[in-house]
Amino acid sequence: MRSYFPVLSALGLIVTMFGVLMGFPLAVSFFLDDGATRAFDHAVLLTCAAGLMLWALTRRVKRDLKPSDGFLLVALTWVVTPVFGAIPLFGYVPGLSVIDAYFEAVSGLTATGATILSGLDRMPISINLWRTFMHWIGGMGVIVLVVAILPLLGIGGRQLFRAEVPTPMKESSLTPRITETAKGLWTAYILLTAACGLSLWLAGLDGWEALIHAFSVTGLGGFSSKDASLGHFHSAPVEMVAITFALLAGLNYATHYLALVRRSPRPYLSDPELPFYFGVLLVSVAVLTAYLMSVEAHAGFLNTLRYVAFHVVSMSTSLGLAIYDYTLWPMFAQMWILFLGSFIACSGSAGGGMKMMRAIILYKQVYREIVRSLHPNAVHPVRLGSQPVSEDILHAVLGFSFMYMVSIVALTLVLTATGLDIITAFSGVVACLNNTGPGLGAIGPASNYAGLNDFQTATLAFTMILGRLEIFTLLVVLTPVFWRR
Repeated sequence: MRSYFPVLSALGLIVTMFGVLMGFPLAVSFFLDDGATRAFDHAVLLTCAAGLMLWALTRRVKRDLKPSDGFLLVALTWVVTPVFGAIPLFGYVPGLSVIDAYFEAVSGLTATGATILSGLDRMPISINLWRTFMHWIGGMGVIVLVVAILPLLGIGGRQLFRAEVPTPMKESSLTPRITETAKGLWTAYILLTAACGLSLWLAGLDGWEALIHAFSVTGLGGFSSKDASLGHFHSAPVEMVAITFALLAGLNYATHYLALVRRSPRPYLSDPELPFYFGVLLVSVAVLTAYLMSVEAHAGFLNTLRYVAFHVVSMSTSLGLAIYDYTLWPMFAQMWILFLGSFIACSGSAGGGMKMMRAIILYKQVYREIVRSLHPNAVHPVRLGSQPVSEDILHAVLGFSFMYMVSIVALTLVLTATGLDIITAFSGVVACLNNTGPGLGAIGPASNYAGLNDFQTATLAFTMILGRLEIFTLLVVLTPVFWRR
């Protein structure tokens, strides 16, 4: 057991830091006297006390974290921190079960946006702020935050960063020091959040609503302070700001940072994901607008374009905010936007799904196999931009894609075995694995996940964590070979 003490010691510091961050909504609640102060008092005290106690009991055993320790710490962080994130919700919302509170906190930290709460319009500002602030913390990643601002931990930041950001090109970094890389990403993230909040305020939202939704949009989370989501405001300018910043948040933050440092748009022009990212979105908007006009789903071209453009961007980037109940559309349109969330978001973004980079690599690998079938002796390397993709990365992408499909099938079967209808079960798994939020059927944008039983919500909470860690980080820890030391 002592061999895991360095991991537990680091976890204790992460939990303590999480408790400190909880002081933000506590201060807001105290300042506004909105009735939730006691719930946050207890949450901050319990979280900080538990974190410090865990650190104090395990800090004597010191060593650098191995790569396997990094996987374990990241998995524990994403399983444990929602326990503490749920405390203010459990302490304030009457009748909320422990499982439901944990589900809500997991949905917040994984930036999924699937909710079981209703009556959000009447919730205290601090509670809604905490829900979306969890999006903001989890959007960039709790571990990345720790690596950025607590370099004195001495716990092997590079191993943590690689486990936390498991993209196909995870070996590359912006700077020689991983701490500086994490700080660079957070700098771009904070600046984008500030710009989003200011833009929402200028578009007509009051200060608190602008801040709450800025955290939701830039974290690509999808929680709102309104039961009707962003549709509550009936404001085209607000919707335009939301989808503009969702598009920006769906890009690689490394690209944002490089453009910021170099004061040049060239990093965007050289990003190999961007043409596919915007190309697929434009084609989707055009096809669905034409299709919905043909079935007269909305009155007029501009209305149709407004609803289609918003939901295509929102669901594709895994934001999950809504302005209309798109489950009223024909099933073809519903399934189209549901599947877009599987691959549109770029690697290194706050979005979920398998990421655009993997989709591009898969597409090019399929094309290479077609060429090989016609010309067996041809040399046709897979390239991403001007760089060839190594066979190791190809194999990793193929392995991830296989496990991604297996996860969807297996978890859908689990939910249907509990009596859930196939549309709700399948869309729930896809929405939670992609960290999108709303699904179809009983969990569409006009309803929520409150109708599910405890086992179903627990299963989907696991699905959200699995998706946020891009499957392998969590599966590695769950394999018996990992525990053989």
